[in-house]
Amino acid sequence: MSETNGYQPASTTQFGAPAGSDRNSLSVGSNGPLLLHDVHLVETLASFNRERVPERNPHAKGAGAFGTFETTEDVSRFTKAALFQQGAKTDMLARFSTVAGEQGSPDTWRDVRGFSLKFYTTEGNYDLVGNNTPVFFLRDPMKFPHFIRSQKRLPASGVRDNNMQWDFWTQNPESAHQVTYVMGQRGLPKSWRHMNGYGSHTYMWVNAAGEKFWVKYHFHTEQGMEFLSNEEAERLAGSDAEYHRRDLFDSIKAGDFPSWTLSVQVMPYEDAKTYRFNPFDLTKVWPHADYPLIKVGTMTLNRNPENFFAEIEQAAFAPSNTVPGIGVSPDKMLLGRVFAYADAQRARIGTNYQQLPVNKPIVPVKSYTFDGNMTFEHSGDAPVYAPNSYDRPWSDETGRVDDGWEADGEMVRSAYALHAEDDDFGQPGTLVREVFDDAQRDQLVETVSGSLLGGVEGVVLQNAFRYWKAVDQSIGERIELAYYAAKGDPQVGMDNELVEETVSTR
Repeated sequence: MSETNGYQPASTTQFGAPAGSDRNSLSVGSNGPLLLHDVHLVETLASFNRERVPERNPHAKGAGAFGTFETTEDVSRFTKAALFQQGAKTDMLARFSTVAGEQGSPDTWRDVRGFSLKFYTTEGNYDLVGNNTPVFFLRDPMKFPHFIRSQKRLPASGVRDNNMQWDFWTQNPESAHQVTYVMGQRGLPKSWRHMNGYGSHTYMWVNAAGEKFWVKYHFHTEQGMEFLSNEEAERLAGSDAEYHRRDLFDSIKAGDFPSWTLSVQVMPYEDAKTYRFNPFDLTKVWPHADYPLIKVGTMTLNRNPENFFAEIEQAAFAPSNTVPGIGVSPDKMLLGRVFAYADAQRARIGTNYQQLPVNKPIVPVKSYTFDGNMTFEHSGDAPVYAPNSYDRPWSDETGRVDDGWEADGEMVRSAYALHAEDDDFGQPGTLVREVFDDAQRDQLVETVSGSLLGGVEGVVLQNAFRYWKAVDQSIGERIELAYYAAKGDPQVGMDNELVEETVSTR
């Protein structure tokens, strides 16, 4: 009961006072001017102007859910991380997204899907920020802003542009492996529940004895991999732009909890130096024949957010959030993201974004970082500097770190040194020839040639044909022929009839 004769207001101002009215502003007479001292009106309008935070640049459109991760296998020989000890159950949050689209874009555009996980562990928060593909377009973070801009909108018209996208991809042949994935089935997952997730980067695991290993994470959907056709995706983009968001929420609400099995590939530390592919190159995979999958446990999503903005939009993921037993690697893209992702959250949400309930660790925070916008957890009058003479402890480890690696050489601006089988088109060619079946190859030709028809022209078009012929000569020729057949334009010394016959029979 309140102290005002039991009166409890239906709504209040943000400071707890009775709101007065949520329908009518204070005015001089029913038709007169509004009054500036209508505090509730001013507060309502001012808050409305500020109720959206800047959207993420990549991965703006997405949604997520809460759940648990259970480690069912003994992998302690590889890592001492508490969440990966057999029998451990860890609360977690998952967010799925598209990469290129803005907040209002359709869920079913052809794109990579983000697969970001936050584990609330007993040693602090661990974030694994990945995608639904095991590789990415780039291997140097200097290129990342340029890549994202090429997938967004033209500076003059403000529209997305296939020519711009293909110009960037063909100027950066390292993109071929990821582009092949995107133009294949994984570019159109049926739902977030029906796609795999990957850490993509190479990470370090360290066991209790201090032994180091390189690892890659694989989350395989227990719902089975399912995909949309181009036609289904286009129809859904117009009829239900929130198709994937709705599917995840409704499934969990109905008690149909999606789950994924986590397995890892583990590479002995010394193998990295002589492995046939650069194991830290984000455009490459480790063939399973070389490093088989080792099961770790199961992730299950079983609780929807109560408030989308507070628990999903304000959720902040960053690969800089690691815990003992898990470290980063010499992967240049990962090292760039270690800075960029946390900094993006500081810019997007605020200096103290980590104090928000959805981002807050379950263990006490004893940081010497203090103050800044919206500080609501603080250290009282304890010293704000270290070392100090007043019994507030500080950390002071010295010597070698257990999750480090050796490096030596001059400071240079250079691409990775090539390993024995490193090249840009070898692995995507293997993907096309040995992983895709005939139907998937046919769909790849249809998808790529259709994309090229969307305004790709001149030197960019010719570069695109060369790009795909470098991936696989046959596929590249089929794409070129399909493109000209669709335009009704005979090329390469062939008439239209022969072009159509060749496309249909190869």
